[in-house]
Amino acid sequence: MVNVDKLVLGGLLSIAAVAAFAPGAPLLQPDPPKSCKASDEWNGKQQPFRVFGNTYYVGVAGLSAVLIASDTGHILLDGGLPQSAPLIAENIRSLGFRIEDIRLIVNSHAHFDHAGGIAALQRASGAVVATSPSGARALEQGEPVPDDPQHGFGRESTGFPRVNAVRVVSDGEVLHHDGLAITAHLTPGHTPGSTTWTWRSCEDTRCLDIVYADSLNSVSAPGFKYTGLPGVVEGFRRSIAAVESLPCDVLLTVHPEFSDLSGKLRRRTAAANENPFIDPQACRVYAAAAARSLDRRLEEEK
Repeated sequence: MVNVDKLVLGGLLSIAAVAAFAPGAPLLQPDPPKSCKASDEWNGKQQPFRVFGNTYYVGVAGLSAVLIASDTGHILLDGGLPQSAPLIAENIRSLGFRIEDIRLIVNSHAHFDHAGGIAALQRASGAVVATSPSGARALEQGEPVPDDPQHGFGRESTGFPRVNAVRVVSDGEVLHHDGLAITAHLTPGHTPGSTTWTWRSCEDTRCLDIVYADSLNSVSAPGFKYTGLPGVVEGFRRSIAAVESLPCDVLLTVHPEFSDLSGKLRRRTAAANENPFIDPQACRVYAAAAARSLDRRLEEEK
């Protein structure tokens, strides 16, 4: 178990403090935007909202970011595109929280649509950034690692702002900040460094298991074969099984449509006494769909 408060960022924290808090300086200085055919749709504004307890959705329309809040500091999951960072920051502020109170930023996987905003959010907050070993290499070099299924698209397509001083986590490792605790589950497949994160949130005396599941789909650059690398398919299947078996009362996914976030939000708004986000079967359903998708992909590779 690692106490985030005791991790030393050294010069990085000093640089971030100067950038974020110098007189007249903007709180968040975004990096240049990243464009793709889906970026405008992904980066649409989304009003933030409480999911359950101290868990809040603060992401944009098509890319998730989640805040776990406490009175003494917060944990942020993912950063969207580079141009998502100001919208995520605005969402956090609109809920009454401060960017500079983010103590830890964790990443699901190091692609530009989930890691692109992390560098700016780190500079603004001084937070520790943490992810898997492969994910950390990708974050620090600002592009997917060579064995990533999407590496073949090339750096111009897949690159994103580099992130400094990334903290490497191992499978099952728990990161702590005061009363907050978040657990890393390495779920390689979509990328070699894919990580699913779990924690508990409480409302009054009711506490639930929250799962922030990474992508479990087999999107790749042309020419890549999952069957072409030893152990990759077996690892992918283990990842799907791991997500299926997690204690899971609430499922959130890195692309919100994977877990029908907008539909659940609409249903909750229409029926104030119900919370459709609470669904103990959601992780099993998500994993089953991923298994079917992988089977189809492997059949295509024959």
